[in-house]
Formats: sequence, C-alpha cells, structure tokens
Amino acid sequence: MASISERTFIAIKPDGVQWGLVGKIITRFEQKGFKLVAMKFMHASEDLLKEHYTDLKDRPFYAGLIKYMRSGPVVVWEGLNVVKTGRVMLGETNPTDSKPGTIRGDFCVQVGRNIIHGSDSVENAETEINLWFTPEELVEYTSCAHQWI
Repeated sequence: MASISERTFIAIKPDGVQWGLVGKIITRFEQKGFKLVAMKFMHASEDLLKEHYTDLKDRPFYAGLIKYMRSGPVVVWEGLNVVKTGRVMLGETNPTDSKPGTIRGDFCVQVGRNIIHGSDSVENAETEINLWFTPEELVEYTSCAHQWI
C-alpha cells in the first residue's frame, strides 16, 4: 500500500501549556501513528505572530490574540492525511461545538482559550512550518513502526 506523507503545523497555545496538556496532546498524535519531526518551546515574537495571524488582522479580537499567543510550544507532525486527521482530532474552533474525544471537546471551555492551533490545509501547513522552523530543524528519520502504521 503506497501512501503519501504530509506535514502539519500544530501550536499548543499558552492555556494548553499552563493547564499541563502538552504531554497529553503529544500522546494523542503519537497514538494515532503520526511522526513528530520538529518541536519548539518558545516565546514567539510579536512580529512572528503578526505574520502568522495576518489573515485575522482586521478582526476585533486580533490584538488580544497576539498578546495571548506570546508563549507556547509548536510542533510539526508527519503522516498520511495528517492535516485533515489532525483537524478532526483537535475538534471545532468553538469548544462547545467539539465532540467528546477531541482535544478541544475534552479540555476546552471557551473559544478565546481553545488551547491548540492546527493547519487547515496542506498549503497552509507548509507556509506555517516554514514561518516557524528552518529546514535544518525538521528531522528526517524512519520510525521503526512505519511499516506497521
């Protein structure tokens, strides 16, 4: 069975870090069979966040979003249909619309603090990964479980 692997950008937002959910979120992606290929724990600069959220710059919550996102880890996952599957695993943007079993359905209570961001398309994933990571920071390796997953 041939499969085409893709990558997605996932950012655990500051509330997810403060609630101690980083390990649980990583575990969910690993248990799904996705391969972790890059991770940073950093305080993002205001300029980086403004570039990342440029499509939201005219929204009333933009300034608060930039302030809120000033810290938190970001990761890159690789695997078959990881963008679409990752979005399903995250749940809806508004946690009240998220099903139990999703990250937001299990851990979130309000849309303004929904603990996690995930790329919404393969193209946006590539853009976001290139914004946050250099090519040298993306690790290439073959997992021993690759042939089984």
